[in-house]
Amino acid sequence: MKKIRLTILLILISKVLSAQNNSEIIQFDRSLSQFYNVRDFSISKDGNEAYFTIQSPNQEISQIAYIKKKNNEWSTPELLPFGDSYMYLEPFLSFNNNRLFFVSDRPLNDSITTKKDFDIWYVERNNKDSEWSQPKNIGKPINSELDEFYPSVSKNNNLYFTMSSLDGMGKDDIYFSEWKNNEYSQPALLDENINSEGYEFNAYISEKEDFIIYSKYNQKDGQGSGDLYISKKDTNGKWKKATNLGIPLNTKYMEYCPFYDEKNEILYFTSKRNNIKPKTYNTISEFKKHIIESNNGLSKIYMTSFKIE
Repeated sequence: MKKIRLTILLILISKVLSAQNNSEIIQFDRSLSQFYNVRDFSISKDGNEAYFTIQSPNQEISQIAYIKKKNNEWSTPELLPFGDSYMYLEPFLSFNNNRLFFVSDRPLNDSITTKKDFDIWYVERNNKDSEWSQPKNIGKPINSELDEFYPSVSKNNNLYFTMSSLDGMGKDDIYFSEWKNNEYSQPALLDENINSEGYEFNAYISEKEDFIIYSKYNQKDGQGSGDLYISKKDTNGKWKKATNLGIPLNTKYMEYCPFYDEKNEILYFTSKRNNIKPKTYNTISEFKKHIIESNNGLSKIYMTSFKIE
């Protein structure tokens, strides 16, 4: 009986969240459909720069690209200048927009050609008009012999990221590291209100660290794949039990890589949703355009108005 009541409660919460946030979900920029897989979105505080990952069909090749807005139009995508034959993904801009975190398997030393495990790296600049520095490995205690993924940083530079460890709670878990005295503390595993025996990954941490949005995979209250969840802190600063963001944000396909524009209350996320439908085509160009720009099951970046109470 308790399990039935809990299931009903979770369904009701999901429906309430869906009702409160029923704005249209649209692709961020259909011109990005020229790439096979687009994911991992981060936008500057003034809304004029956006960074994201572009990948080959099976994700063997991965690079970070960016666009800039001028006269209310987004520029043609460009690669970051330090890209090479290694994997680059999951960009995240710091609060002041002058540090860009990302993930790569590039070696620590340029004289070494062997790929490393995935680490968190960053580049810096003096201001939005200056050039990015060369990549810097964030080092210990964040990086280890394991893979570290998806950095997200609060206003005070506290870091949240994904790691799979034998000391963790499940397959993938979300960790936290405090920025204190100009260095990061030993990473701490977030508790069972966030993590579980399954997969938790791709966490966006709010500027004030009062809420966190992330993905959980194949949960009982989910839609059948990766779903977006949210957790808020209680009055004692403890994380509450995460709740599913519900339909239509979540589908039976994978939803992941959330980023929240807190100023404009816009939620960006990556989805593999697929509702492509046949139609009449007059030309090959029409056929190609329809396939490329539709919600076709490839990773695309979506956006929607989303108010967090």
